[in-house]
Amino acid sequence: MSQTVETAFKGKTALITGGMGFIGSNLAIRLANLGAKVTVLDSMIPDYGGNEFNLASVKDRVRINYCDIRDESAIDYLVRGQDFVFHLAGQVCHVMSLSNPFPDIDMNITGTAILMEALRKHNPNAIVVYTGTRGQYGASVSLPVNEEAPTNPKGIYEISNLTAEKIIKVYNDVHGIRSVLLRLSNIYGPRSQMQHSRFGVCNWFVRLAMDDDTIQVYGDGSILRDFCYVDDCVEAIVKSAITKAAYGEVFNVGSDIPVSFLELVKTIVTVAKQGKWEYAEFSAERKAQEPGDFYSDINKIRKTVGWQPTTSLEEGLAKTIEFYGKNRDFYWSKPATKKGSKEIVAAKS
Repeated sequence: MSQTVETAFKGKTALITGGMGFIGSNLAIRLANLGAKVTVLDSMIPDYGGNEFNLASVKDRVRINYCDIRDESAIDYLVRGQDFVFHLAGQVCHVMSLSNPFPDIDMNITGTAILMEALRKHNPNAIVVYTGTRGQYGASVSLPVNEEAPTNPKGIYEISNLTAEKIIKVYNDVHGIRSVLLRLSNIYGPRSQMQHSRFGVCNWFVRLAMDDDTIQVYGDGSILRDFCYVDDCVEAIVKSAITKAAYGEVFNVGSDIPVSFLELVKTIVTVAKQGKWEYAEFSAERKAQEPGDFYSDINKIRKTVGWQPTTSLEEGLAKTIEFYGKNRDFYWSKPATKKGSKEIVAAKS
């Protein structure tokens, strides 16, 4: 890494698509605190996690634009003059993609192509960071899963993320738009939507525990995942953006400490000091979608970018529970959306 995060963003301009959502808002706060001039783009689709309270701590230091990632004229305007573009917007609900594939195709694929074309035409010198998903791999062939593993996604959502990644890689290789491609694994922490369980399993379990409700553990609870605290994820994003050796590369962002779902749930209940859990049988649909054990090999990003997570599961859960304990009213009830905003594309969770 040629420069430090603490100095690299001072006075620089940064556009975050999907910046009112979970990861996007945490990234916006980090960049604002680093002295960047931040513009956030979001269309606040209901239930996706866009929440104006997410940016309350920096509301006077970020510019917010309520628009659609597929609005070509808006994107053409917003990318101009940006030193960095962090692309987190898209259709993010895996469940919805099973019954209606077209929003994924339209938002994640078309939206990404519109963004990259705007950059090619109006700002080819910007640095792009894209956040995809570990689901792009599908079922793991061997563990831990590294970036050379085959990509056999099990759903349209994951296919659309992989396609978006490949579109950006083409613009990196052919048009010289420096880009970093990240595959995120089970990010959790403050500022996530807490309304439903359709995405963000760890945070949903946190809500159930905080409500002193019962968490269902499917099967025998032995399936393994890696969980990454959102502050660590944000650090991976910003460090990747300023690492020249990362441009054009794909990196896993996760934890190298796999955790079983049973261990996760027991830890949440212990840290929250409330909540219960019980075993449950897989439904036929859930069993068909379950990819089995998955945890990331993060050696590549550790060596190239100098990043690795520093927050333990217990520490991350404690911070998460503390945040929602103080701000429950902004997340347990439906957040207000901006009047007149286009309810089309929201933030990637």
